[in-house]
Amino acid sequence: MKLTVDGTSYEADVPADMPLLWVLRDELGITGPKYGCGIAQCGACTVHVNGLAVRSCQLPVGSLNGDVTTIQGLGSPEAMHAVQEAWVEHQVAQCGYCQSGQIMQAASLLTLNSDPDDEQINTVMSGNLCRCGTYPRIRAAVKTAALKLNRA
Repeated sequence: MKLTVDGTSYEADVPADMPLLWVLRDELGITGPKYGCGIAQCGACTVHVNGLAVRSCQLPVGSLNGDVTTIQGLGSPEAMHAVQEAWVEHQVAQCGYCQSGQIMQAASLLTLNSDPDDEQINTVMSGNLCRCGTYPRIRAAVKTAALKLNRA
């Protein structure tokens, strides 16, 4: 199986029905996406496929149709992505476990909607659970990231 993750091409000898999350973590050593629930409900495993957020715990690698971006590939070695910058600025992370999925979901949202209102942010981000309850900071960070991206 051939796949491109964070701009690097890989070959993995895995069954086509293996979830992408396990290929990333166990076969390729890419540990940014986390295992949370295993049923695509918590969002800890969120990655981008062709720029759109998907739950990697339920996506069979054989059905993958496009390039994968994980939290490690979101920014660049020279600069963090605007969402990552906003997360730091608003001190969103507490325990941090859900944060890679939260950031990936937020970045996808801003690709689709460059100026979301509170209701749109709440709707899209509600599928990403945060056991620490930092939802007000998440919403503020998404708004800040939107401003940063719209100025760029």
